[in-house]
Amino acid sequence: MITRGKAMSLLTLQGVSKAFGDITAVDDVSFSVDRGQVVGFLGPNGAGKSTTMRLITQFFDPDAGEILLDGVPLATDTLAAKRRIGYLPENNPLYTDMVVGDYLTFIARLRGLVGAAATAAIGDAVGATAAEEVYYRPIGDLSKGYRQRVGLAQAILHKPDLLVLDEPTEGLDPSQRVEIGHLIEGLGQDRTVILSTHVLSEVTRTCSRLLIINRGSIVADGLVDVLVAQATGSVQILVEAEGDGVADGLGSLEGVQLVTPRESSVPGSTAVSVTVGGGHDVRPKIFEMAKDRGWTLYELFQETRSLEDLFLELTADDDDQSSPGDGQASEAA
Repeated sequence: MITRGKAMSLLTLQGVSKAFGDITAVDDVSFSVDRGQVVGFLGPNGAGKSTTMRLITQFFDPDAGEILLDGVPLATDTLAAKRRIGYLPENNPLYTDMVVGDYLTFIARLRGLVGAAATAAIGDAVGATAAEEVYYRPIGDLSKGYRQRVGLAQAILHKPDLLVLDEPTEGLDPSQRVEIGHLIEGLGQDRTVILSTHVLSEVTRTCSRLLIINRGSIVADGLVDVLVAQATGSVQILVEAEGDGVADGLGSLEGVQLVTPRESSVPGSTAVSVTVGGGHDVRPKIFEMAKDRGWTLYELFQETRSLEDLFLELTADDDDQSSPGDGQASEAA
Protein backbone atom coordinates (compact mmCIF):
# COMPACT_ATOMS: atom_id res chain seq x y z
CA MET A 1 0.00 0.00 0.00
CA ILE A 2 1.40 3.40 -1.02
CA THR A 3 1.05 6.07 1.66
CA ARG A 4 0.36 9.70 0.75
CA GLY A 5 3.09 12.10 1.66
CA LYS A 6 5.76 9.43 1.52
CA ALA A 7 8.12 9.03 -1.42
CA MET A 8 7.05 6.10 -3.54
CA SER A 9 9.28 3.03 -3.37
CA LEU A 10 11.01 2.03 -6.57
CA LEU A 11 10.08 -1.65 -6.20
CA THR A 12 7.16 -3.11 -4.25
CA LEU A 13 6.07 -6.72 -3.84
CA GLN A 14 2.59 -7.22 -2.42
CA GLY A 15 1.55 -10.72 -1.33
CA VAL A 16 3.52 -12.42 -4.10
CA SER A 17 3.36 -16.22 -4.36
CA LYS A 18 4.68 -18.74 -6.87
CA ALA A 19 4.30 -22.52 -6.93
CA PHE A 20 5.68 -25.25 -9.15
CA GLY A 21 3.26 -28.13 -9.03
CA ASP A 22 2.68 -29.01 -5.39
CA ILE A 23 5.74 -27.07 -4.21
CA THR A 24 5.37 -23.46 -3.09
CA ALA A 25 8.60 -21.63 -3.89
CA VAL A 26 7.50 -18.13 -2.83
CA ASP A 27 4.75 -17.76 -0.24
CA ASP A 28 2.94 -14.43 0.23
CA VAL A 29 6.10 -12.29 0.05
CA SER A 30 5.80 -8.54 0.58
CA PHE A 31 8.55 -5.91 0.76
CA SER A 32 9.53 -2.58 -0.77
CA VAL A 33 12.89 -1.27 -1.93
CA ASP A 34 13.57 2.46 -2.05
CA ARG A 35 15.74 4.27 -4.54
CA GLY A 36 19.46 4.12 -3.86
CA GLN A 37 19.33 1.10 -1.56
CA VAL A 38 21.71 -1.84 -1.89
CA VAL A 39 19.78 -4.78 -0.46
CA GLY A 40 21.32 -8.12 0.43
CA PHE A 41 18.95 -11.03 -0.25
CA LEU A 42 19.89 -14.14 1.75
CA GLY A 43 18.48 -17.58 2.36
CA PRO A 44 19.47 -21.26 2.34
CA ASN A 45 19.38 -23.26 -0.87
CA GLY A 46 15.80 -23.71 -2.00
CA ALA A 47 14.48 -20.85 0.12
CA GLY A 48 13.05 -18.98 -2.87
CA LYS A 49 15.73 -16.35 -3.59
CA SER A 50 16.22 -17.05 -7.28
CA THR A 51 12.51 -17.55 -7.86
CA THR A 52 11.77 -14.14 -6.27
CA MET A 53 14.42 -12.52 -8.47
CA ARG A 54 12.97 -14.17 -11.56
CA LEU A 55 9.55 -12.85 -10.62
CA ILE A 56 10.96 -9.33 -10.27
CA THR A 57 12.67 -9.59 -13.66
CA GLN A 58 9.52 -11.11 -15.25
CA PHE A 59 11.16 -14.42 -16.07
CA PHE A 60 8.18 -15.87 -14.18
CA ASP A 61 4.73 -14.44 -13.53
CA PRO A 62 3.39 -14.64 -9.96
CA ASP A 63 0.48 -16.95 -9.22
CA ALA A 64 -0.84 -14.42 -6.72
CA GLY A 65 0.01 -10.91 -5.60
CA GLU A 66 1.48 -8.00 -7.49
CA ILE A 67 4.88 -6.51 -8.27
CA LEU A 68 5.09 -2.77 -8.88
CA LEU A 69 7.81 -0.54 -10.28
CA ASP A 70 7.28 3.08 -9.28
CA GLY A 71 3.75 2.14 -8.27
CA VAL A 72 2.90 0.66 -11.68
CA PRO A 73 2.23 -3.12 -11.86
CA LEU A 74 4.80 -4.90 -14.02
CA ALA A 75 1.97 -6.65 -15.84
CA THR A 76 0.59 -3.28 -16.98
CA ASP A 77 3.57 -2.49 -19.23
CA THR A 78 6.09 -5.32 -19.19
CA LEU A 79 8.35 -3.88 -21.88
CA ALA A 80 8.70 -0.50 -20.16
CA ALA A 81 9.54 -2.25 -16.90
CA LYS A 82 12.18 -4.45 -18.51
CA ARG A 83 13.87 -1.36 -19.92
CA ARG A 84 14.41 -0.17 -16.33
CA ILE A 85 15.70 -3.44 -14.86
CA GLY A 86 19.15 -5.02 -15.28
CA TYR A 87 19.61 -8.69 -14.45
CA LEU A 88 22.60 -10.97 -13.94
CA PRO A 89 21.25 -14.50 -13.37
CA GLU A 90 23.16 -17.07 -11.36
CA ASN A 91 24.25 -19.08 -14.39
CA ASN A 92 25.35 -15.92 -16.32
CA PRO A 93 24.38 -17.12 -19.82
CA LEU A 94 26.87 -15.80 -22.36
CA TYR A 95 27.56 -16.57 -26.01
CA THR A 96 31.02 -18.05 -25.55
CA ASP A 97 31.85 -18.04 -29.27
CA MET A 98 31.43 -14.25 -29.48
CA VAL A 99 34.06 -11.58 -28.85
CA VAL A 100 33.20 -9.42 -25.83
CA GLY A 101 32.77 -6.26 -27.90
CA ASP A 102 30.49 -8.00 -30.40
CA TYR A 103 28.43 -9.52 -27.60
CA LEU A 104 27.87 -6.16 -25.92
CA THR A 105 26.98 -4.60 -29.28
CA PHE A 106 24.43 -7.38 -29.75
CA ILE A 107 22.97 -6.74 -26.28
CA ALA A 108 22.86 -3.00 -27.01
CA ARG A 109 20.77 -3.67 -30.13
CA LEU A 110 18.39 -5.84 -28.10
CA ARG A 111 18.05 -2.91 -25.71
CA GLY A 112 17.22 -0.56 -28.59
CA LEU A 113 20.60 1.19 -28.54
CA VAL A 114 22.29 1.91 -31.88
CA GLY A 115 24.94 4.22 -33.30
CA ALA A 116 26.51 6.76 -30.99
CA ALA A 117 24.12 5.86 -28.14
CA ALA A 118 25.25 2.22 -28.27
CA THR A 119 28.93 3.18 -28.46
CA ALA A 120 28.62 5.46 -25.43
CA ALA A 121 26.63 2.91 -23.43
CA ILE A 122 29.11 0.12 -24.16
CA GLY A 123 32.05 2.36 -23.24
CA ASP A 124 30.42 3.30 -19.93
CA ALA A 125 29.57 -0.33 -19.07
CA VAL A 126 33.03 -1.63 -19.96
CA GLY A 127 34.65 1.14 -17.93
CA ALA A 128 32.40 0.58 -14.93
CA THR A 129 33.20 -3.15 -14.86
CA ALA A 130 36.92 -2.80 -15.71
CA ALA A 131 36.58 -5.11 -18.70
CA GLU A 132 38.68 -3.07 -21.16
CA GLU A 133 41.47 -5.63 -21.17
CA VAL A 134 39.25 -8.38 -22.65
CA TYR A 135 37.10 -6.29 -24.99
CA TYR A 136 38.56 -7.93 -28.12
CA ARG A 137 38.83 -11.45 -26.72
CA PRO A 138 36.40 -14.36 -27.22
CA ILE A 139 34.19 -14.90 -24.18
CA GLY A 140 35.04 -18.60 -24.22
CA ASP A 141 38.69 -17.77 -23.49
CA LEU A 142 37.94 -15.66 -20.41
CA SER A 143 38.40 -16.59 -16.78
CA LYS A 144 35.30 -16.93 -14.60
CA GLY A 145 36.07 -13.54 -13.06
CA TYR A 146 36.13 -11.76 -16.40
CA ARG A 147 32.99 -13.58 -17.54
CA GLN A 148 31.24 -12.15 -14.48
CA ARG A 149 32.49 -8.70 -15.45
CA VAL A 150 31.00 -9.15 -18.92
CA GLY A 151 27.75 -10.34 -17.32
CA LEU A 152 27.68 -7.22 -15.15
CA ALA A 153 28.43 -5.04 -18.17
CA GLN A 154 25.43 -6.38 -20.10
CA ALA A 155 23.23 -5.94 -17.03
CA ILE A 156 24.04 -2.21 -16.70
CA LEU A 157 24.40 -1.44 -20.42
CA HIS A 158 21.02 0.32 -20.64
CA LYS A 159 21.58 2.20 -17.36
CA PRO A 160 18.77 0.49 -15.42
CA ASP A 161 17.16 1.98 -12.34
CA LEU A 162 17.08 -1.44 -10.67
CA LEU A 163 19.93 -3.96 -10.83
CA VAL A 164 19.19 -7.56 -9.80
CA LEU A 165 22.27 -9.75 -9.19
CA ASP A 166 21.84 -13.45 -8.40
CA GLU A 167 24.99 -14.95 -6.87
CA PRO A 168 27.37 -12.73 -8.91
CA THR A 169 30.50 -14.11 -7.17
CA GLU A 170 29.53 -17.81 -7.19
CA GLY A 171 32.47 -20.01 -8.23
CA LEU A 172 35.06 -17.24 -8.02
CA ASP A 173 38.30 -17.54 -6.07
CA PRO A 174 38.81 -15.19 -3.07
CA SER A 175 40.69 -12.52 -5.02
CA GLN A 176 38.08 -12.52 -7.78
CA ARG A 177 35.32 -12.24 -5.18
CA VAL A 178 36.96 -9.14 -3.75
CA GLU A 179 37.35 -7.59 -7.21
CA ILE A 180 33.73 -8.22 -8.21
CA GLY A 181 32.59 -7.07 -4.77
CA HIS A 182 34.33 -3.72 -5.29
CA LEU A 183 32.67 -3.41 -8.70
CA ILE A 184 29.25 -4.01 -7.17
CA GLU A 185 29.95 -1.40 -4.48
CA GLY A 186 30.64 1.11 -7.24
CA LEU A 187 27.56 0.13 -9.22
CA GLY A 188 25.42 0.54 -6.12
CA GLN A 189 26.35 4.22 -5.86
CA ASP A 190 24.31 5.07 -8.96
CA ARG A 191 21.37 2.68 -8.85
CA THR A 192 19.21 0.45 -6.67
CA VAL A 193 20.66 -3.05 -6.27
CA ILE A 194 19.23 -6.35 -5.01
CA LEU A 195 22.10 -8.76 -4.37
CA SER A 196 21.72 -12.47 -3.65
CA THR A 197 24.81 -14.15 -2.26
CA HIS A 198 26.02 -16.98 -0.02
CA VAL A 199 29.10 -14.96 0.97
CA LEU A 200 27.99 -13.14 4.12
CA SER A 201 31.05 -10.88 4.22
CA GLU A 202 29.88 -9.39 0.91
CA VAL A 203 26.61 -8.36 2.52
CA THR A 204 28.26 -6.56 5.45
CA ARG A 205 30.69 -4.81 3.12
CA THR A 206 28.30 -3.91 0.29
CA CYS A 207 24.73 -3.77 1.58
CA SER A 208 22.97 -1.39 3.93
CA ARG A 209 19.78 -3.43 4.19
CA LEU A 210 19.14 -7.14 4.54
CA LEU A 211 16.27 -9.41 3.52
CA ILE A 212 16.33 -13.04 4.66
CA ILE A 213 13.97 -15.54 3.06
CA ASN A 214 13.33 -19.00 4.46
CA ARG A 215 10.94 -21.63 3.08
CA GLY A 216 9.50 -19.06 0.68
CA SER A 217 8.72 -16.41 3.32
CA ILE A 218 10.56 -13.29 4.46
CA VAL A 219 11.81 -13.87 8.02
CA ALA A 220 13.92 -10.72 8.47
CA ASP A 221 14.00 -7.27 6.89
CA GLY A 222 16.00 -4.30 8.11
CA LEU A 223 19.34 -2.54 8.38
CA VAL A 224 22.21 -5.04 8.59
CA ASP A 225 23.69 -3.68 11.84
CA VAL A 226 20.30 -3.43 13.54
CA LEU A 227 19.27 -6.98 12.64
CA VAL A 228 22.54 -8.43 13.90
CA ALA A 229 22.25 -6.48 17.15
CA GLN A 230 18.69 -7.68 17.68
CA ALA A 231 19.47 -11.36 17.17
CA THR A 232 18.09 -13.32 20.10
CA GLY A 233 20.34 -16.36 20.07
CA SER A 234 22.89 -17.21 22.74
CA VAL A 235 25.98 -15.05 23.17
CA GLN A 236 29.46 -15.76 24.47
CA ILE A 237 31.06 -13.78 27.30
CA LEU A 238 34.75 -14.23 27.96
CA VAL A 239 35.63 -13.97 31.65
CA GLU A 240 39.00 -14.24 33.40
CA ALA A 241 39.20 -13.75 37.15
CA GLU A 242 41.35 -14.75 40.13
CA GLY A 243 39.55 -16.02 43.22
CA ASP A 244 37.61 -18.92 44.65
CA GLY A 245 34.72 -20.64 42.88
CA VAL A 246 34.80 -18.54 39.70
CA ALA A 247 33.37 -21.16 37.35
CA ASP A 248 30.70 -22.36 39.82
CA GLY A 249 29.68 -18.83 40.66
CA LEU A 250 29.26 -17.83 37.01
CA GLY A 251 27.30 -20.99 36.31
CA SER A 252 24.75 -20.07 38.99
CA LEU A 253 23.73 -16.81 37.31
CA GLU A 254 20.30 -16.60 35.69
CA GLY A 255 20.47 -17.00 31.91
CA VAL A 256 23.82 -18.82 31.87
CA GLN A 257 23.54 -22.01 29.83
CA LEU A 258 27.12 -23.26 29.86
CA VAL A 259 30.51 -22.41 31.36
CA THR A 260 33.43 -23.70 29.29
CA PRO A 261 37.06 -23.58 30.52
CA ARG A 262 39.64 -21.90 28.30
CA GLU A 263 43.33 -21.14 28.56
CA SER A 264 44.13 -18.36 31.03
CA SER A 265 46.54 -15.54 30.30
CA VAL A 266 47.31 -14.74 33.96
CA PRO A 267 48.96 -17.39 36.20
CA GLY A 268 46.59 -18.51 38.96
CA SER A 269 43.46 -17.10 37.32
CA THR A 270 40.41 -18.92 35.97
CA ALA A 271 39.41 -18.24 32.34
CA VAL A 272 36.06 -19.38 30.98
CA SER A 273 33.65 -18.80 28.12
CA VAL A 274 30.13 -18.20 29.43
CA THR A 275 27.24 -19.07 27.09
CA VAL A 276 24.20 -16.93 27.84
CA GLY A 277 20.68 -17.25 26.46
CA GLY A 278 19.32 -14.48 24.27
CA GLY A 279 17.80 -11.53 26.08
CA HIS A 280 20.10 -11.80 29.10
CA ASP A 281 22.99 -9.41 29.70
CA VAL A 282 24.78 -10.86 32.71
CA ARG A 283 27.84 -8.63 32.57
CA PRO A 284 26.63 -6.31 35.36
CA LYS A 285 25.85 -9.35 37.51
CA ILE A 286 29.31 -10.80 36.84
CA PHE A 287 30.89 -7.50 37.86
CA GLU A 288 28.83 -7.41 41.08
CA MET A 289 29.65 -11.05 41.85
CA ALA A 290 33.36 -10.39 41.40
CA LYS A 291 33.11 -7.40 43.75
CA ASP A 292 31.12 -9.30 46.40
CA ARG A 293 33.37 -12.38 46.35
CA GLY A 294 36.63 -10.47 46.20
CA TRP A 295 37.69 -11.72 42.76
CA THR A 296 40.30 -9.89 40.73
CA LEU A 297 38.63 -9.43 37.37
CA TYR A 298 41.09 -9.41 34.45
CA GLU A 299 38.66 -9.80 31.55
CA LEU A 300 34.94 -9.32 30.95
CA PHE A 301 34.14 -9.23 27.25
CA GLN A 302 31.06 -10.11 25.22
CA GLU A 303 31.79 -11.41 21.74
CA THR A 304 29.96 -9.53 19.01
CA ARG A 305 27.18 -11.36 17.21
CA SER A 306 27.88 -11.88 13.53
CA LEU A 307 25.71 -11.95 10.43
CA GLU A 308 26.41 -15.66 10.24
CA ASP A 309 24.92 -16.10 13.74
CA LEU A 310 21.79 -14.25 12.65
CA PHE A 311 21.48 -16.24 9.42
CA LEU A 312 21.83 -19.59 11.18
CA GLU A 313 19.38 -18.54 13.87
CA LEU A 314 16.67 -17.50 11.41
CA THR A 315 17.11 -20.50 9.12
CA ALA A 316 17.48 -23.16 11.82
CA ASP A 317 16.21 -26.69 11.13
CA ASP A 318 16.84 -26.26 7.42
CA ASP A 319 20.04 -28.29 7.15
CA ASP A 320 18.13 -31.22 5.70
CA GLN A 321 15.94 -29.06 3.51
CA SER A 322 16.02 -29.95 -0.17
CA SER A 323 15.82 -27.25 -2.80
CA PRO A 324 12.15 -27.20 -3.78
CA GLY A 325 11.83 -23.50 -4.44
CA ASP A 326 14.86 -22.64 -6.53
CA GLY A 327 15.42 -26.18 -7.73
CA GLN A 328 11.99 -26.37 -9.33
CA ALA A 329 12.51 -22.91 -10.73
CA SER A 330 15.74 -24.00 -12.37
CA GLU A 331 14.07 -27.02 -13.91
CA ALA A 332 11.22 -24.88 -15.16
CA ALA A 333 13.72 -22.48 -16.68
